[in-house]
Amino acid sequence: MDLPKPFLILRLPFLAIEEVFKAMHPFEIINFSMISKRSKGITMQMSVCPRYSIELHIHETLGIRFLGTKSDVSCSYVMTSNKEMDGRVVETDCGRHLNWNVFKYSDDPMDEWKQLCQHVLEIFKKQTINVLRMTMDAFVDHNISIIDFLNTNVKSMDKCSLYQQDKKINVDKHTAYLLDNITINSEFHSNVYIKNEKFDGKLPKNLKKLSIHNSKWVRFDRLFEIDCKRVVLRKNWIWDMEWNVFLQKWIAMETNQNLEYLELDHRELNVFRHHELYGIPHEVVDRGVKRVLKTRRNKTKKISGGIDIRRIDGKTATFFVHRVSSVKRFAMSIH
Repeated sequence: MDLPKPFLILRLPFLAIEEVFKAMHPFEIINFSMISKRSKGITMQMSVCPRYSIELHIHETLGIRFLGTKSDVSCSYVMTSNKEMDGRVVETDCGRHLNWNVFKYSDDPMDEWKQLCQHVLEIFKKQTINVLRMTMDAFVDHNISIIDFLNTNVKSMDKCSLYQQDKKINVDKHTAYLLDNITINSEFHSNVYIKNEKFDGKLPKNLKKLSIHNSKWVRFDRLFEIDCKRVVLRKNWIWDMEWNVFLQKWIAMETNQNLEYLELDHRELNVFRHHELYGIPHEVVDRGVKRVLKTRRNKTKKISGGIDIRRIDGKTATFFVHRVSSVKRFAMSIH
């Protein structure tokens, strides 16, 4: 039996090549672009490439993730120093979609990851990446070089999430360096253990969401630097009277005018009323009154009762307690 003849993509008309690219997954697109200068040039002309979302993952392994417009399957290149994992494809069920992890061995995963990132950003025509997920203590000795690399090759990122596994490792300076040198457009999530209570890292502005899980360093004066729609602060050390002053300034439209939702650790409404709302006109709403209010992740929820205060422009802030992932949280929703 004769072997099938090779399918010569480059001899097809341009529109036909585009149809072939639409049937490719990201790994095939990348591999095709690496064949020659001509194949790279053609790849960069394909309209399908910029439609992919690009995520950079920096944890115990280094990854680049691609998410298509249908969002039912994502693909990830994962750099590994484990030779036994080279070439393996691991499928992970992420709930809403499947993720294919393709492992690639390298004796210098960091350098090869950077080279692949540069190639991917070029052929997919990305100046802004969709997501950066970074564990700050995974490659401590490389943190500054990673941040410099991102600052050089990426104009901005839509979402940035920072993590830390070992609380004992001090990553304060590296976190501050990232915040000072990376532009974040939409969401910032921090689960880093900042040790310095006077931490001076720049807070991103004009975000849709700011979430800081260890927010002891976000003291009273830093509240006025926050200019975000949805704010979640965990384990904060702001005093009752300081929250009172903050709310008075919010009522007078002197601060945080973009705020739509604020979430804090659980506190009883009556205690909050007598301490934080002391001297501030407010209304206790009967529990029989149900209203649909904004909550986290840009969602809404039917809330019973609550306590209302009003801003001088007529907007209302309602304070209430609700459950988030089975845990009680205290919230302020503006409507």
